[in-house]
Amino acid sequence: MNDTNVRVSERGWTMSVKETTRKTTRRSRLGTAVCIALLATGALLTTVGQLTAASAAANGLELITEPSAGMTRIYHLLEGAKRSVDLTMYELSDPKAEAILVTDRARGVNVRVLLDQHYEQSQNTPAFNYLTAHRVEVRWAPTRYDLTHEKSAVIDGTIALVMSLNFTAQYYATTRDFAVVDTKRTDVVAIENVFAADWSNRTIAPPHGADLVWSPGAEPALVELIGSARHSLLVENEEMNDPYITAPLEAAARRGVRVEVVMTRSNEWTDAFNQLTAAGVLVRTYAPSASLYIHAKVIVVDAGYAGAKTYLGSQNFSIASLVYNRELGLVTTSSAITNGVASIVRQDFAHATPWR
Repeated sequence: MNDTNVRVSERGWTMSVKETTRKTTRRSRLGTAVCIALLATGALLTTVGQLTAASAAANGLELITEPSAGMTRIYHLLEGAKRSVDLTMYELSDPKAEAILVTDRARGVNVRVLLDQHYEQSQNTPAFNYLTAHRVEVRWAPTRYDLTHEKSAVIDGTIALVMSLNFTAQYYATTRDFAVVDTKRTDVVAIENVFAADWSNRTIAPPHGADLVWSPGAEPALVELIGSARHSLLVENEEMNDPYITAPLEAAARRGVRVEVVMTRSNEWTDAFNQLTAAGVLVRTYAPSASLYIHAKVIVVDAGYAGAKTYLGSQNFSIASLVYNRELGLVTTSSAITNGVASIVRQDFAHATPWR
């Protein structure tokens, strides 16, 4: 399939039927998954919880691993705002987070919330209306992006959150996600500048700060990252249908890099999985009914070796996510972040089922 056809497919069928199918599947399995999570996955989630001890601040970055960490740290950061909170969120359906934002506004904090309207307008409308009714400034994100899939916050102009998770309470207990608390000045300023542009519906060439990866335009950075691997690649993602990503993963495996991919199983990714495994990539999956849903978006390069680095953020490995959406991630050489993420991905991989 040529590039034009791939892009048309991604922007059309993929962004409507596939997204709807995936979300419907997640929501229909939620009751079962929560019960399984509480009753049958003690070993998995307890072990994951122990591993999140690696979530320590280092070099201006702090890792938060979900679901084991819970939302306490994120809530406390929002509650601690003294001057401002600027939140960009693809999906907002969390009464506690919404109440915190309202309380912040009531005590004089300048709170601005930017929400996706292309796909999630109906899901986001209750939060939009609640916040607006309580004098929180809320706007729909610019329509020039296919989606505003970014999940970020800037607090007091000094702390940023870069996340893979949506603020959607019903998924917290069963979803693998990562967030980074980022206090690097150049990152915080860059994220704030992009927020200001999107808030005002102005175009901007997003500043990359110390280590940021923005969409539209994320493909080259991720391809370069994958191409830099010499020993290993650890990958988690929710989607896998961009040949600009799958081809470098296959090439890495063929040159002797150990490539491990762990995802939630879906027939949408069958062709990609078959091509990856044919090239020597080790693919494992969780059933859609499993107690852990892989929503994280991470790449860990050469964990345990000199020069190891990690990508994490909101970008799925789809053309729409990397080329057409507003998204945000980062690439870091922080050993604390890399070791923490690598431990979790290896744990998830060990508990998953080999593809085919």
